[in-house]
Amino acid sequence: WTSTTSTPQRSSLGGVYFAQLYGMSDNLTFPLGQHKYNAYKYLPYGRMDEVLPYLIRRAQENSDVFGNATTELSLLVGELKRRLVQFVKQSG
Repeated sequence: WTSTTSTPQRSSLGGVYFAQLYGMSDNLTFPLGQHKYNAYKYLPYGRMDEVLPYLIRRAQENSDVFGNATTELSLLVGELKRRLVQFVKQSG
């Protein structure tokens, strides 16, 4: 995925971009970036009274996000195990 503080870099796939709220569904964003799609995360900022209503709307619109937390956790645990096994093999 492309991390940026300004406009995302244009790839060879044209002007289509995939954007997701930071911290949401990384298991979808990473494969997009790995396959050369324009994918990035965004982070809303501002005063709490300005940002919180927006984040609440996103949570309501994406109520399945909470169901995906289990999936994301299992993916993270799997990746951690894979890295530990690789580290142990290289160390030993």
